[in-house]
Amino acid sequence: MTTSTTATDVNQPSLQPAAPTGRKLSLPVLLLVIAGVLALTSIVRIITGADGITNVSQMSTALELAVPIGLAGLGGLWAERAGVVNIGLEGMMILGTWFGAWAGFQWGPWTGVLVGIIGGCIGGLLHAFVTVTFNVNHIVSGVAINILALGATRYLAPLAFEGHQGGSAKQSPPVESIGDFTIPGLSDALTELNSKGWFFISDLAGLLGGLVTNVSWLTLVAVALIPATWWILWRSAFGLRLRSCGENPIAAESLGVNVYTYKYLAVIISGGLAGLGGAFLSIVANPFYLEGQTSGRGFIGLAAMIFGNWMPGGLALGAGLFGYTDSLNLRGGSENVHALLLLGALLLVIGAIWQAVRKKYVPAAITFVVGALVYTWYATTNEVPNQVVAATPYVITLIVLALSAQRLRMPKADGLPYRKGQGK
Repeated sequence: MTTSTTATDVNQPSLQPAAPTGRKLSLPVLLLVIAGVLALTSIVRIITGADGITNVSQMSTALELAVPIGLAGLGGLWAERAGVVNIGLEGMMILGTWFGAWAGFQWGPWTGVLVGIIGGCIGGLLHAFVTVTFNVNHIVSGVAINILALGATRYLAPLAFEGHQGGSAKQSPPVESIGDFTIPGLSDALTELNSKGWFFISDLAGLLGGLVTNVSWLTLVAVALIPATWWILWRSAFGLRLRSCGENPIAAESLGVNVYTYKYLAVIISGGLAGLGGAFLSIVANPFYLEGQTSGRGFIGLAAMIFGNWMPGGLALGAGLFGYTDSLNLRGGSENVHALLLLGALLLVIGAIWQAVRKKYVPAAITFVVGALVYTWYATTNEVPNQVVAATPYVITLIVLALSAQRLRMPKADGLPYRKGQGK
């Protein structure tokens, strides 16, 4: 047996990762589901008068907030497809925020982006060294990375930022804008159509308008990484070998794959993506580093990856959902979240009917009761407390994970210890 993997090797059945179980939604069905949810949202907007839930500004803000979550999720996807659980995404994002702002205010925003990626890669390299080489428990290593990153940036911030104009012990000097774009004509037309308040059409215009209005150039890069990740991991020999390390590393090794190398590469790339998400926060979302800036987005990104069933497309939908709920904090939060209670009640009732049709009567009854309680909350109040608005992204994270848990299928060897030659 040779030590290199040929094109014939990677097509061997024993190296092919097992297909996820469960029924996968086709693109037309997925688009139909999205259209149905948008139609329900439009009905809720008309009933409640909460026009802010689908306007262009709301959608533009949601896209901006979804990007760092999506990048963290992509980082988790790369690592876990190679069999390494990366709980340290939050810490790698923290490193990205600090390194990005530190380099950005001195040498420009794009340099800051590059250095932020490098900062995340350092965290990824450390996580790979501990988990792959020494087989330390992945969860323990990830938590240690988070603590280390928080402590290191808290120590370095005063040394790097104090004495500079606009800097302090917890905040960097401002970073120059990276720039954004708006598609002239199309943006104005969609904004005008959105303001009409028409059923579905105006809401669709708001959604599309958010994608072409005041969009950062770095957002384009982040969005392009989603199909790029899919192509690399599912359409290239490199991606097949990497995924085989997360499914059956012993079989991969028997066909000449250097499992350690692929795990290292995957986790370093994972850290780089998380670092890019952190740099986005300190350069685009806010033009400066601020202690506590990530606010748990690394963990929400991990939740988005799980919601997406370890697939880039599903991850993007999860990041968009969490970004949208997070944007409610910034734009008409109380009124909009109150309106979404009605949307949640409708979705729960529809879910109960669907479960009843499938003869799952007990889950259907429970879902219907919860839907009725949510509707009662909506009908008996005029607004929700600010604390509920702030907690909405995290509550949605828990609810979505609970509802999607039954269809999930993680890589078979994800998080399992592996030693070179253990299959002999």
